[in-house]
Amino acid sequence: MKQRKSRNPGRLKQFLSTLGPGLVTGASDDDPSGIVTYSQAGASFGLATLWTALITFPLMTSIQGMCAKIGAVTSTGLTGVLKKHYHRSILYCMMLFSFPAIVLNIGADLQGMGAVMHLMIPKVPVFYFEIMLSIIIVTSLIYFSYQQLAKILKWLCVVLFLYLVIPFMVKVNWLEVLKNTIVPTIHADREFFELLIAILGTTISPYLFFWQATMEAEDIANNEKVLVIDKRFLNRMEVDITAGMLFSNLVMFFIILTTGVVLYSANIRQIDTVEQAAKALAPLAGNFAYIFFTVGIIGTGFLAIPVLAGSLSYIVSETFGWREGLQKKFSDAPGFYVVIIVSLLAGLSLDFLHIPPMKALVYTAVLYGLTSPVMIAIIIHICNNKKIMGDAVNGSLTNILGVITFVLMTVAAVAVIYYQFH
Repeated sequence: MKQRKSRNPGRLKQFLSTLGPGLVTGASDDDPSGIVTYSQAGASFGLATLWTALITFPLMTSIQGMCAKIGAVTSTGLTGVLKKHYHRSILYCMMLFSFPAIVLNIGADLQGMGAVMHLMIPKVPVFYFEIMLSIIIVTSLIYFSYQQLAKILKWLCVVLFLYLVIPFMVKVNWLEVLKNTIVPTIHADREFFELLIAILGTTISPYLFFWQATMEAEDIANNEKVLVIDKRFLNRMEVDITAGMLFSNLVMFFIILTTGVVLYSANIRQIDTVEQAAKALAPLAGNFAYIFFTVGIIGTGFLAIPVLAGSLSYIVSETFGWREGLQKKFSDAPGFYVVIIVSLLAGLSLDFLHIPPMKALVYTAVLYGLTSPVMIAIIIHICNNKKIMGDAVNGSLTNILGVITFVLMTVAAVAVIYYQFH
């Protein structure tokens, strides 16, 4: 018995030590704009979209796993691999579509965080909160080293556990939950299919591909130990990715569950902003659920915006050959940090342009929809190229999941374009 007690904490500690870039990537996927999408799904159709969490989990895991492997094996971000092995036109097209999409995403997240903080302190205008949040995020990215920032982002993931608690504060028919999770429900109308597309676009976003590959490369470069990229290392990395994507999908599942039980049952069918979802929960689910929901939104924003801004900065810096990296000081990589600052300022400008958060998310979905299938196809191609990946090429299962993801994202891209023009 004594041996078993001493061994379990060691195993838990070992498991926690493997969590890093994959966990942060997965958690950052549940940003304020994603929370709006999941809340709308629950409010509009109750528990009918719960099954999507079961479908997106293996797809996310396969694609992010490939991206992580590219970063680890090549010691380079995805942009660097594209620049070295593919035609420059592909790289420039990715950057051209990524910049506005990520800026719109940042703007929507800042607006969501600012609006929620305004709910807590109504005397302070939303825009003042957005400015304050932007300053905190930029200062943190410039001031903290990569190791410090990685630890901060890792601990911020804890905030997402709040969303796993909320459903246990309200009455839930768990048999109904199980049924809707296992048996897919399809509503043959435009709104339902638009929500399915939005969920796919929110969970499988191109900026996460770039971030994952770069963070794996950075994590290895900044590790005090000399790491050997062997099968054991790749298995540990796979555990990190799987845990991160599982966590991401669990949070998505529980947000749909919460809003599906609380808002849908109360006949609240339209959720356009995160503060609207939070305000609707307060009288129906109680103050604790409201507090957990709002704190979660602020925490996820602090987690997601550095990932968004950082991924964009890596894309631009690697494209033009600038010195880059969160481990560098501002004076060592000015271009890298200027891109981060510009992306935050551009996100803030959405208020002056009077672009509502939901409209920004629609534009983001269109841009992500156009780039995702192309990027997924390239990632699969890279991971099957022995000249780039050596012995770490994809196995059959990974390729099958990758192709399924490519097909689904292609269908989603065509549907996004169709719905926008009809």
